[in-house]
Amino acid sequence: MIINTGQRTDIPAFYAEWFANRLKEGFVCVRNPYNPHQVSRYRLDPSVVDAIGFCTKNPVPMFQYMELLKAYGQYWFVTITPYGRDIEPNVPDKHGLLEAFKKLSDMVGIDSIGWRYDPIFISEKYTLDYHLRAFRQMAADLAGYTKTVVISFIDLYKKVKRNFPGVQEVPAEERMILGKYIIDIATECGMTVKPCAEGNALAIYGAACGGCMLISDYERAIGKPMKVPKRKGARAECACYISCDIGAYNTCKHLCRYCYANAEPEKVLAQSRLHDSMSPFLIGNYMEGDIIHDVPQKSWIDGQLSLF
Repeated sequence: MIINTGQRTDIPAFYAEWFANRLKEGFVCVRNPYNPHQVSRYRLDPSVVDAIGFCTKNPVPMFQYMELLKAYGQYWFVTITPYGRDIEPNVPDKHGLLEAFKKLSDMVGIDSIGWRYDPIFISEKYTLDYHLRAFRQMAADLAGYTKTVVISFIDLYKKVKRNFPGVQEVPAEERMILGKYIIDIATECGMTVKPCAEGNALAIYGAACGGCMLISDYERAIGKPMKVPKRKGARAECACYISCDIGAYNTCKHLCRYCYANAEPEKVLAQSRLHDSMSPFLIGNYMEGDIIHDVPQKSWIDGQLSLF
């Protein structure tokens, strides 16, 4: 099976010690975000966990614990955008993150890491030309360290509107112009562009529009085929295989203004103060009334040899 860590928060950036402790103890507890007393308990054991998916803006805190991950398949998405502290107040320096990306690529291998340049929005400061210059510089620096770059344009979810008033959707015409140039630059740098939940409009320019995190990506990362149960994407327009997320909403301290997973910053900081690196839960601990469900787990690796 696959364990995911990155749809609700940034575990490598802020909770690396906790995750390392979970790997050492061999299990993790996750509250249902819509029914907190329903708790899913997962074994963290390479005999049943074929791969762990990460999505982070800063992998560096996890580097000291990489030995604990050696027995697991891994796939990492590292998000590096051109925005400043006005948009991403707690994201580290981008030049340092580019170097961290390359170090991580050397650790896990080029087939186990992808770059996310998203979400894209346009403003007086972050113009279309600004994005093109920034993307070209970053892509040139990351050439040879990844084969994949994921892009998406900002979605105006309720939380985004509250934390980022005044931001506008990118018009369709500018999406096409920017998408085409990004695809051209990425191709020059040996990368395939995967639009995230953006439909098929950019396929005519060479984008791979089938989803940004597919089973085939995990298979390339671990070097083995898998037989997986059917599962829907996180959204109707999402074709990705998202499963078993162990994070928690309202806990990412990057406090990016475009974030869909955080409420107001005050709630995030209050939640994060409840974190205990020794707890089975990312936030808090066991509570009276908890109903613990041990999730059935098995390896999805297909042991049959292929004639092809």
